[in-house]
Amino acid sequence: MNGKVTSLQFKSDHLRHTFELPVYLPPNYSPLYTYHLAIAQDGRDYFQLGRIGRKMEAAMEEGARDTIVVGVPYPSVEIRRKWYHPGNEAHHTYLQFMVKELLPFLEETYSTWRLAHGRMLMGDSLGASISLVAALSYPNSFSRVMMHSPYVDENVLHLVEENKEWNCFDIYHTIGTEETEVKTTNDSIEDFLTPNRRLHEIFKKGTARYFYNEFEGGHFWKYWEKDIPQALRFMFDI
Repeated sequence: MNGKVTSLQFKSDHLRHTFELPVYLPPNYSPLYTYHLAIAQDGRDYFQLGRIGRKMEAAMEEGARDTIVVGVPYPSVEIRRKWYHPGNEAHHTYLQFMVKELLPFLEETYSTWRLAHGRMLMGDSLGASISLVAALSYPNSFSRVMMHSPYVDENVLHLVEENKEWNCFDIYHTIGTEETEVKTTNDSIEDFLTPNRRLHEIFKKGTARYFYNEFEGGHFWKYWEKDIPQALRFMFDI
């Protein structure tokens, strides 16, 4: 890999937490050029398990736009659920953190396109859910979403049905055919596949640039990691 993986320390007043953000910088990064920005929820997982730096670099070699990837790691499973879950009021605080703290900080640190279409959000499970909710809540800030096996409940379905901003989005959406009995972080067993198919039915009726895929497998990183190259090819139209 010719690019560079580094880290940034960032203190959030909204979340009262100091992050160590993993960052992938493209080969020959220069502040004289302007880059696309990708923000990954479950950031440490995307870097360590998903190898997002290598996969983004491979996508750029195939023609994807030069992109900086920033991961947002969670401090604990319990806090992750508190921040990401669409049924938890605290997720509103996390959205404020992303738009009012993190995004301005990244734009001050790096030279990035300050347009919604120059920014991509990605995540798995609850990380995918909060990525979608963030774009729906702030469509002028984010309009590209890459989702691996998102947690979908009535809150998410209602938001998508009521908010038509997503018709101008680029959306990649994948779910495993074996995700019918997923053990969640609060130890409940839930069907992810059925609500994802309901979400798919809504999206396919709209005008978004949208790709849906069902892979043979369950709710595990070994499947998402293999899917990332296809997801990036779609997101960058290569």
